[in-house]
Amino acid sequence: MRGLLASSIGVTCAAALTLPLTLPTAAHAAKPAAQESVPGTTQSLPLTPLAVPGTSTRSAAPQQREQGLPRRDVHPFSLVGVVWDNPNTQLHGQVQVRTRTTGTSTWSTWQDVETHSDDAPDPDTAEHTSSTVRGATAPLWVGDSDGVEVRVKAEEPATGTRAADPNAEPLPKGLRLELVDPGQEPAAGAEADSPRATLGAETAAASAVNADLAPLGASAIPALTKRETEDEVIAARGGDADATKARPYVGPRPRIITRKGWGADEKLRERQFGYTKTVKAAFVHHSASGNNYRCSQASSVIRSIYRYHVKSSGWRDIGYNFLVDKCGNIYEGRAGGVTKPVMGAHTLGFNTNSMGIAVLGTFGSSTPPAAAVNAIARLTAWKLGLYGANPRGTTYLKSGGGNLYKKGKNVRLKVISGHRDGFATECPGRRLYKKLGTARSSSARLQGR
Repeated sequence: MRGLLASSIGVTCAAALTLPLTLPTAAHAAKPAAQESVPGTTQSLPLTPLAVPGTSTRSAAPQQREQGLPRRDVHPFSLVGVVWDNPNTQLHGQVQVRTRTTGTSTWSTWQDVETHSDDAPDPDTAEHTSSTVRGATAPLWVGDSDGVEVRVKAEEPATGTRAADPNAEPLPKGLRLELVDPGQEPAAGAEADSPRATLGAETAAASAVNADLAPLGASAIPALTKRETEDEVIAARGGDADATKARPYVGPRPRIITRKGWGADEKLRERQFGYTKTVKAAFVHHSASGNNYRCSQASSVIRSIYRYHVKSSGWRDIGYNFLVDKCGNIYEGRAGGVTKPVMGAHTLGFNTNSMGIAVLGTFGSSTPPAAAVNAIARLTAWKLGLYGANPRGTTYLKSGGGNLYKKGKNVRLKVISGHRDGFATECPGRRLYKKLGTARSSSARLQGR
């Protein structure tokens, strides 16, 4: 952990993606049993106009308000989303899908897909302006499926307003359905030391940035007691833990499942890491991917979101710095090192000097599990403590531009904020947002405040 807060962590903004956006697949690649893990796949299917009763698709095409994909068989997948060409265009309307469980004739009911696209890189950054970036809905976890149907319907314009302009495009251009297969789970026992030569260059690099915390190739960073954590922070700052009477306000380091642990395919992401200067605040999100997953499936959900963010949305890596499942397990998100101020793509306009934590699930009408709220408290008590931030306090962040605050405005925010505090959105869901006060109090107590 030595060098934890070294000045060298202030690195320039992330480089733009050079990877192709996505590749439609005709079939899944064979899955060799000898491999430690197998990368997933993405099927990208263009949406077409849906016939409206009483009209022809030909006559309705210029003003087509509904697009979709009729029910069809596809190669197995577990997560869905819809993308479109222009990342600065919003999808104003409704997206619904229904899916068929693999190997059965059982179809789900229609499920809503959240159309927000406010988890995103900051405006004017290389990641945001890359030619690979697309507009995107939130992803939805549907479980192992091999049939799909989707419909996208534009919202009705308000009568008597300019929104009713007959020449306006009702839906974004280039709508495509993305079907993501997360691939196989990492092999058991991956927490043991792994020789660098067996990891591959990208995996070794992603693991090496955490080398002060866990062995190379470890699947998890172990938890420390509060005293052990304090001693490491003092040592990292050049002090003598035995001689220092004043102890830092930092919570005990929680156990964190690494990217290696959840099976990240490191060849997907941009190879370089991107950093900001410090961590002044944490933004809490929900993934909006639904609650129909088991904790044993959380790694698959994360691999799917990762692939969706990179291959479908065109980002350099997964957008969140950390993720939390319903059982309270904590996962490393964007690569670059869990102690470092890694630049994320989680809160449009406020990714600089902050971190993003996504709880896997949707919490508008569902109450988040206590284990997940407790995990937020444990994670923030530690990570914010490394940078001297008080979880009960407030701080100032400069807006990079968004729908609440114009670019350049210095905004006062709570150190632990919800996504909606920096951007006009429902995220992290009404019920999770109401739990943030509990998380702040618990986090502060864990820091010893």
